[in-house]
Amino acid sequence: MKKSYSYLLSGLLLFSACSSVKKTANPNTSITNDGKIWASLWQQRAAEYKALCFQAYNVAKLRVDEGIKNPGDKPLAIVTDIDETVLDNSPYDAHRALQNLDYSDATWKQWTDKALADTVPGAPAFFKYAASKGITIFYITNRNENERASTLKNLQLYGLPNADDEHLQLKTTSSSKEARRLNVLKTHNILLLCGDNLPDFDLLYDSHPPEESRTATTQKLQAEFGKRYIVIPNPSYGDFEGALFRFNYKLSPAQKDSVIRAKIKADQ
Repeated sequence: MKKSYSYLLSGLLLFSACSSVKKTANPNTSITNDGKIWASLWQQRAAEYKALCFQAYNVAKLRVDEGIKNPGDKPLAIVTDIDETVLDNSPYDAHRALQNLDYSDATWKQWTDKALADTVPGAPAFFKYAASKGITIFYITNRNENERASTLKNLQLYGLPNADDEHLQLKTTSSSKEARRLNVLKTHNILLLCGDNLPDFDLLYDSHPPEESRTATTQKLQAEFGKRYIVIPNPSYGDFEGALFRFNYKLSPAQKDSVIRAKIKADQ
């Protein structure tokens, strides 16, 4: 009798799990969003992702140890992005992709309002270490001003240094971060820049350059990566995706899939 009950219970649990998946997953997911599901899964589950993040922040720690020996004429600072550099938003990306839906400002704010994003592996330990060496952390993000309170709450949840209004610079009239970086340079020498998207590092990546220009610029700046620019992996979104679609954010999933099919290298 106990064995029959066990089978029945297992069947009910399986049915419940399947029903739950049907409520959230779209059986006709586009190539684009199916890719985002896998990207989020990799970000959440792959030890390789964690290893790459640890590698980046280990290199950053070495650069801190070198930099504090000769700080220069002004106090040292590190400028960092937030999303996918300090905070992990993969649950939001996965939720949208499972419904075969794109990003939207409204649903993104619903997510950030929760102020419960986890941290990127290695990020809290690194920024706390840098702060312990007298380095000031500036958070330059393209989150909007109406996300300030929740962003600070999320950073403070993990005791991240300089998580206050003075050191948090949100998007104003432009998504370019150059003016905000220059603002930091008025009072500090920037030792490192940390980010997941290339415009986090250099003005040359601003203004939506095409794929070819992004590649050429990266080749030109190759000596800076791992030296002054610390890149965190983000396979889910960013200007790499925008450049692929020529920054046309109005494309439908079917149109995006068509672009992907045309551009991806696949064996014949």
